[in-house]
Amino acid sequence: ISSIDHIVMTVANMSKTIDFYCSLLGTTLVEFVPPTGGPARKSLHFGKQKINLHDAASPYVTHAKVPQAGSVDLCFITAQSLDDWQRHLANHNVYVEEGPVQKTGAHGALMSLYLRDPDGNLIEISNYI
Repeated sequence: ISSIDHIVMTVANMSKTIDFYCSLLGTTLVEFVPPTGGPARKSLHFGKQKINLHDAASPYVTHAKVPQAGSVDLCFITAQSLDDWQRHLANHNVYVEEGPVQKTGAHGALMSLYLRDPDGNLIEISNYI
């Protein structure tokens, strides 16, 4: 295995989730029709990755065995300083649960902030040290 292409996140409120990730975190919303047909789906793009969104009320088949909103823990790497992120989050009245604190990422030591998305998923925003 060389990389993760995408992950799937089950969400309780599609519009709140899209607003949080696009307006606050800067992802780009993309709608796409699966090659097998069916209704259009939504995904959040950033860098070379994407997060596909599944509505908790009607998850796309095939899905996780127990799809549930609020069960994801994501770490995003950013080039912006955590001081800048703290100001940005404060300007949007987003509570930072913890941080900055030192953690360990896939490539070494991180400094991280922790917050929650609208479904209660744990979001970590980090800089490599």
